Amino acid sequence: MRLQDAVPKKGSRKRRRRIGRGISAGQGASGGFGMRGQKSRSGRGTRPGFEGGQLPLYRRIPKLKHFTVINRRQYTTINVSKLASLPANTEVTLASLMEAGIVTADKGPLKILGDGELQVPLQVKAAGFTASARQKIESAGGSCVVPDSSN
Repeated sequence: MRLQDAVPKKGSRKRRRRIGRGISAGQGASGGFGMRGQKSRSGRGTRPGFEGGQLPLYRRIPKLKHFTVINRRQYTTINVSKLASLPANTEVTLASLMEAGIVTADKGPLKILGDGELQVPLQVKAAGFTASARQKIESAGGSCVVPDSSN
């Protein structure tokens, strides 16, 4: 016979402890809760997260409405209304807009936004178009092209 063979009989169950029912029961008097104090009282214990009056962790940490994207893609944005001053059938790229002085800073790939009106047909090459910008450029007789390497 080995130690691991000494197991209770199948179907047997251990009696529950009867706390506070006298010294003969094994857990009399203070019932294993020590002497005085918050943890010995009836009702017992504190709620989860309670830190004894210290400002609890869930109130110390900042509450964020959202998380910012770490490597957010930033675009050089321009509205369709700014393109209206260009001559007809011009090829519009970020470089050509910088030369014309319409865009002053290169903050990343070019993205065309749809605010304003456009009557002249243009060949626009940009990394992105809003749906309304694409519709306005194509209805004026122009074309929207997204080049392959627009990083």
